[in-house]
Amino acid sequence: MRSTLVRQFGDPGQAIELVEVPRPAPRGDEVEVEISLAAINPSDLIPVTGAYSARTTLPFVPGFEGVGIVRRVGPDVEDFKAGDRVVPIGASGLWQQFLLRPAEWCFRVPDGIEDAQAAMSYINPLTALRLVEALRDHFGSLEDRQVGITAAGSAIGGMLVRLLALEGAVPTAMLRSERSRGRLDKAHRILVAGSGDRPMSIQFDAVLDAVGGAPAGELIGQSIRSGGTFIQYGALSGAPVSQPAIGGRPDIRFAFLWLRTWVHSAGRAALEAAFLRSFAGLQSGLFTSPIAATYPLSRLADALAHQADPGRDGKILLDPRC
Repeated sequence: MRSTLVRQFGDPGQAIELVEVPRPAPRGDEVEVEISLAAINPSDLIPVTGAYSARTTLPFVPGFEGVGIVRRVGPDVEDFKAGDRVVPIGASGLWQQFLLRPAEWCFRVPDGIEDAQAAMSYINPLTALRLVEALRDHFGSLEDRQVGITAAGSAIGGMLVRLLALEGAVPTAMLRSERSRGRLDKAHRILVAGSGDRPMSIQFDAVLDAVGGAPAGELIGQSIRSGGTFIQYGALSGAPVSQPAIGGRPDIRFAFLWLRTWVHSAGRAALEAAFLRSFAGLQSGLFTSPIAATYPLSRLADALAHQADPGRDGKILLDPRC
């Protein structure tokens, strides 16, 4: 079967190989899923570079998010049958034609959701839901709370703006360029880097940060009211938030939110409930994400080049069947 493989850490464009490998049969509680579409996310590429080498075992197949059809089931599987459409989670490996995954890590996709959106139903929607729940845990009601969202032009940024508006919060979208302004009609205020906008002059009750590094440190130091919270869920800058910045604000709560940690501790019932909310959000348009292009897996190099393009506007999807 068609697959990708990382044998050594490095630049994703060089380290990810296209290979042909055997197609093993499912055993025990495993299901075999033929992957219809898989997404490319930063969380897929960062482990390839070796950034998480302490918890990444070589060799491995990248890809954490996608959708597919159950083709075969192991002898102990009772809840799935051939033909079921599922989202398989729990580990990487979706950038291949056929995937074996324990049945407990597969979630059935309702009818009425197209594959392209179902392939993006996991990482961004569940992270967005967890972030809003973390804010509720801190504040109780979010009514009239001023919430800043960094890198808000991303797919998850748009989801957060819409979710927070529904909660009665007042979201401020912080963008790196003008390109995404049109997708953020629910934002109370939009600030664009380099345009003269000054986020440091605004006082937020909370900031949801996907950037890290010096920009995060400045926001922590100058833009969060006492009693507020700063939640980091990404590090697009490639740099951590400085400890002096965190330690200099003992009057606010600093927290990390890594979806992987929650997923592996939440239990099946909580995950099923989260996916029900994700699928409902896809059906209503709340979690719909723009798609820049879909590439066959055989054109992985082109897909990765498009992923790295700073002008890209939307998700890149892979079709491992071709």
